[in-house]
Amino acid sequence: MNPLAAELNELLAQHSPHVLEMLSDLGKNLFFPKGILTQSAEAKEKAHKYNATIGIATEKGGPMFLQCIQDKLSAFDPKDIYPYAPPAGKPELRSLWREKMLRENPSMAGKHFSNPVVTNALTHGLSIVGDMFVGVGDHVVLPDMLWGNYNLTFSTCNGGIVKKFPTFTESGGYDVEAFKAVLKNTAEEKGKAVVLLNFPNNPSGYTPTVAEGDAIVAAILEVAQGGCNVVAITDDAYFGLFYEDSLKESLFGKLSNLHPRILAIKLDGATKEEFVWGFRTGFITFADGNDYENTPVMTALEKKTMGIIRAKISNCPHPSQTFVIEALRSPKFLEQKEEKFQVMKGRALKTKQVLDSGKYDSAWSYYPFNSGYFMCLKLNKVDAETLRVHLLDKYGVGAISIGKTDLRIAFSCIAEENIEELFDLIYKAVQDLA
Repeated sequence: MNPLAAELNELLAQHSPHVLEMLSDLGKNLFFPKGILTQSAEAKEKAHKYNATIGIATEKGGPMFLQCIQDKLSAFDPKDIYPYAPPAGKPELRSLWREKMLRENPSMAGKHFSNPVVTNALTHGLSIVGDMFVGVGDHVVLPDMLWGNYNLTFSTCNGGIVKKFPTFTESGGYDVEAFKAVLKNTAEEKGKAVVLLNFPNNPSGYTPTVAEGDAIVAAILEVAQGGCNVVAITDDAYFGLFYEDSLKESLFGKLSNLHPRILAIKLDGATKEEFVWGFRTGFITFADGNDYENTPVMTALEKKTMGIIRAKISNCPHPSQTFVIEALRSPKFLEQKEEKFQVMKGRALKTKQVLDSGKYDSAWSYYPFNSGYFMCLKLNKVDAETLRVHLLDKYGVGAISIGKTDLRIAFSCIAEENIEELFDLIYKAVQDLA
């Protein structure tokens, strides 16, 4: 083991030994090297004559660039576009995102958590969590309605075992008891559980009520008190898109500093929250179980995160970080974001209104949804994949089939005035097949 990794592990052993136990073998071996980047950082401060350290080309006191590119980006200073960004992300962006999280999540007030580290969007954050905390045979607790990429990330890449529970009860609420049962089984079998909480959920578009959220947190606390180490991840990709009765903030706040055996990890990003999917700008934030500021633990986790970023992608794109900073600082940001939220809410409520008309009841029912981008139909008679292909071939309509019965509809990309026609066409396609 590299001495720098051993040093970080010793910090964890002294200040939060359960977090050290949670790390995968790879996680224990991670460190941030004192190599080119460290030497370049020192040179940036002290090399007032010549700085011949970092691998970029310079010209006239700034980064070299092609004018044909700069002409398209003339609103931005070349120094904020072309050089490498710091491995943990631009400090100003990290600070602004931290302020945003506190503003939007009242339960985080007074809690102790790390500064967000910039990731190459949320999927990259999931990969980091998998590398650091999911070892071969570790159990990852997930609902049966899940984003398929979790399997690729945690099972295929990291060797974890996905343990599913039914997402909904028969009455249509979040099945907290089923979650609790799978979590308890994992706790008893492994002594460690990786719990992934994705709200608003993809594919169902459901966010738990406040009571359901409290029950989820209580279940995690119960197994931690029983001696199980829990890595509790909140995948907040669609954060803020809460349309009806539900939680209006991340469970990260309630999970932070809750118990020494609980490590809370928040994954979020500008990607969907600010409608900038192609920017690929996300964040990972840690909170351990201590109710005091545990700087050594946050330092160790941040350096291990920087180590895996350095190893896999070196650093995250600089231009998109600059663009997000400009958006967060804009006086029009909140107003414009609210305008788009209302558009999305209108589409969700229109979808529910159309589905509640009763005219499709012979063809399908639908799973509860109150947030996010999606909803799912539960087909009564026809196979979901057969229907998906028929919809494409005959009606030019695209949807996603999930298993035998479920068809995911992204109302996020359908104008409100077109939603009823969309479901009319799906209904026609069902009738064709039935």
